[in-house]
Amino acid sequence: MKRMTRRGWLASVGAAGATAAGAVAAARAQEKQANNNNGRAGDAGRRYNFQNLSPRELIQRRHLPNVELVTQDGKRVRFYDDLVKDRRVVIQFMFTRCKDICPVITHHLAEVQGLLGGRVGRDIFFYSISLSPGEDTPKELRAFAREHGAGPGWTFLTGKPEDILHLRRSLGFYLDDPRQDADLNNHSGMVVVGTEPLMRWAMCQGGAKPEWIATVIRTEMDAPLQGAVDGVRQADTAIQLKGTVNENKQAAPAGHMHMK
Repeated sequence: MKRMTRRGWLASVGAAGATAAGAVAAARAQEKQANNNNGRAGDAGRRYNFQNLSPRELIQRRHLPNVELVTQDGKRVRFYDDLVKDRRVVIQFMFTRCKDICPVITHHLAEVQGLLGGRVGRDIFFYSISLSPGEDTPKELRAFAREHGAGPGWTFLTGKPEDILHLRRSLGFYLDDPRQDADLNNHSGMVVVGTEPLMRWAMCQGGAKPEWIATVIRTEMDAPLQGAVDGVRQADTAIQLKGTVNENKQAAPAGHMHMK
């Protein structure tokens, strides 16, 4: 048997100690990592709070807040329960003191109302929501509606500033730059077109020709049920104006809102 020297004995003890220390350190590292993982999992559960919601209810909670609004006739209504639920809707943001785009778009929508042939107020509902609720009283809205020829089935709305801001942002009318977001004119150029029960939501340019806006509305709202509107079929990403495809082989786009 080989004789163990003092130097060899000390070396073996040191190696064993290092191995044991390494094992302890590794075990502690594994325990720390497990604790961190458990903590992250717990944080994720608290942060996301997953619930069993239908897609329709999820869209409603995120994008269609049930805030209280006031009509041009002074009636108090709830945005989702009274105005949007189970309806086809067209939504515009405006303010009565706007001198640029608001009067143009409101005038276009008045023409669109005529082009839809009596459907507004029957199975399609128009809503114009004030971006300046502190100034736009029901009386101001009533005068604005009358000035621009709004007919039955078209409701003008105001409310608390914080509720209007929440509604505007929920519907996608916001800009990341706070200074640009504060400019009310930046939120009055687009029109929302939606069929709430089918969860179909899109935007179109309010400054476009009324005939084009009416085509977007009819196609978005009717084509999913009928397959086509006046020979125009609805693709998932674009609409086709009648005559455009045959003449130019191109489709006119509709801006779809993918609500997440």
